Amino acid sequence: MRSDQMKKGLERAPHRSLFKALGLTDREIGQPMIGIANSANDLIPGHRHLHQISEAVKAGIRMAGGTPLEFFTIGVCDGIGMGHEGMKYSLSSRELIADSVESMAMAYPFDGLVLIPNCDKIVPGMLMAAARLNIPAIVISGGPMLAGKFQGREVDLITLFEYVGKARIGEITAEELREAEGCVCPGVGSCSGMFTANSMNCLTEVLGMGLPGNGTIPAVQAERIRLAKEAGMQIMELVERGIRPADILTREAFENALTVDMAFGGSTNTSLHLPAIAKEAGIPLTLDTFNIFSEKTPHLCSMSPGGPHHLADLHEAGGIPALTQELSRGGLIHTGTMTVTGKRVGENIERRQVKNPEVIRPLEKPYHAVGGLAVLFGNLAPEGAVVKRSAVDDAMLQHTGPARVFDAEEPAMQAILDGKIRKGDVVVIRYEGPRGGPGMREMLSPTSAIAGIGRDRDVALLTDGRFSGGSRGAAIGHISPEAAEGGPIAAIREGDLIEIDIPGKKLNVLISDAELKARLADWKPVQRELKGYLKRYAAQVRSAHTGATFA
Repeated sequence: MRSDQMKKGLERAPHRSLFKALGLTDREIGQPMIGIANSANDLIPGHRHLHQISEAVKAGIRMAGGTPLEFFTIGVCDGIGMGHEGMKYSLSSRELIADSVESMAMAYPFDGLVLIPNCDKIVPGMLMAAARLNIPAIVISGGPMLAGKFQGREVDLITLFEYVGKARIGEITAEELREAEGCVCPGVGSCSGMFTANSMNCLTEVLGMGLPGNGTIPAVQAERIRLAKEAGMQIMELVERGIRPADILTREAFENALTVDMAFGGSTNTSLHLPAIAKEAGIPLTLDTFNIFSEKTPHLCSMSPGGPHHLADLHEAGGIPALTQELSRGGLIHTGTMTVTGKRVGENIERRQVKNPEVIRPLEKPYHAVGGLAVLFGNLAPEGAVVKRSAVDDAMLQHTGPARVFDAEEPAMQAILDGKIRKGDVVVIRYEGPRGGPGMREMLSPTSAIAGIGRDRDVALLTDGRFSGGSRGAAIGHISPEAAEGGPIAAIREGDLIEIDIPGKKLNVLISDAELKARLADWKPVQRELKGYLKRYAAQVRSAHTGATFA
């Protein structure tokens, strides 16, 4: 056993004495030791209940003859971090989480790992660590939040962000806004639409690193606790059989993830996280690959923010296994890849059926013929830019308009709320990339404000930062190279015409090559005073098209 390094032999008597100080018996010390990386805290609704998930995991490990040993990681709530300096620590926390799990699993040579994340950067951070460490590992998430109810309809956190814009123009009252605050997030769990957290929890299942149901079983259901116990028991089988992340995180597994991502219209942030996880697994995954799979994968699920359905609806319709089975029917899934069930994908999905053909449409009747994400290229984004095509109104799939240029999120947000953005404008927010922000802040506040004032059908927003999985409209992010690296977005001037062609995968500023070259030759980088972790992060992080990974 790997854990023998710290517990076996005469020379490890001092080590055993320290384990006994924890109350462990000789039998517990002799059993396989399983590390539990828990990201529970009192700050994130998606993580508030993870202590309960962990207790269920421990019970499963003990039932299967193992010894659970729990430790904790940090976690940032993007919703609470949104719109202020705190958001700079969201994406950047992914690397800290991966490093902290690696540090604990190397300092304590566990025989296996159970990873308990739920939201945004925590899920990919833990998966990156699992791929890097390559010891038997399984992920059990905390599960999605239920949708809320307000004025007779289902609502979620994105509804409230959009209500801010509606309140500003008088479409709803301040009292209604206040009432909605208590309705949109009815309890624990990751926010209820197909936003970043749920996209990544569902893709964890598709990658083979989570049990079926990991992405969709609601946080408040007892089924989630039972799944956690199953995960605790299953890690013992993975240890016994020697099944490691390298056996699961293959090229075919990532291709399955891209296919399902396109079918359910996942967050644009998956284009950051899947390449970052793949890099740790030794598999190159470029933005071009996203377009390849988008073009051949129909969009089968219309999930919030682009559609009416939430994660509980997807679960009741058969969940990710049913969606994967439907895609497999068209030959779009590699069914021979290994998973943490100890079985191949084909075995996991063979008896799964779609229970609601509106939530998971058949291949012959998709919501759209192509997938939910698109990567655009052009003189404004030589290395790519990402848009959630499934959440863009048809009227904005092709658009040309004047640039309204802002060098940070806050002045852009103020201009939107003050009514200074007009029909046809293209709002450009720059110096918000991985290095320039630093930290690549999400732009949910401005995109939601644009939607809230009714401008999402005639105003576009471009940034070298990123968008929440809850953003909708012609919101194009991850523009690479970023402004802080002297990318073309740094050369845009107020009033320049921007051409957006999402079906054609193009993003251009309509100036001559000579003019663009001359402007960039005169460019001077914006200097920002940095200290602490952000200073180190800005020095190491690479462009968004790499997944914002460290060099």
